[in-house]
Amino acid sequence: MLNPSRRRLAGLAVAMLGLTALGGCAGLRLGMQKPEVTVANIRLLDGNLLEQRFLLTLRVMNPNTSEIAIEGLTFKVDLNGQPFAKGVGNQPVVVPRLGEAMVEVTATTGLGGLLRQLKAFKGREKVDYRISGRLVTGNFGGIDFDQTGEVELPKGLGEAGGGKSPAEKF
Repeated sequence: MLNPSRRRLAGLAVAMLGLTALGGCAGLRLGMQKPEVTVANIRLLDGNLLEQRFLLTLRVMNPNTSEIAIEGLTFKVDLNGQPFAKGVGNQPVVVPRLGEAMVEVTATTGLGGLLRQLKAFKGREKVDYRISGRLVTGNFGGIDFDQTGEVELPKGLGEAGGGKSPAEKF
């Protein structure tokens, strides 16, 4: 039989474990579904030999009957199963109930990630992507997301050999 102080300690440990388990979805009220985050657009902002920056437009869709206030987000992007870029955003947005909102964020990639992807683009018309991260809410943390999709490559980028170089096509 446990003495009262050990019983109290065991009860406290169980309570803390329960709170920790709930912390992963603390950004959502009970019964709410996770929002869906997809890439709506990618545009090259700037770059140099070692680093490139992209402007990503993300679509956040809310399937719930309550709005979701987002204070910011952290994310990473994989292309063709390989790490490509990561970033953060601090643009606050309220995703309306049963609606969607667009969020613009900056993603940064290094030379290695870019070269790895350009090599993988050869002969492809589409690229698989995965975006994962966390929507930061004011409610004890945030909401994790992990979404996959497919984007079409601009004409000429995935073509193998022959024809004009990409610089000549512009």
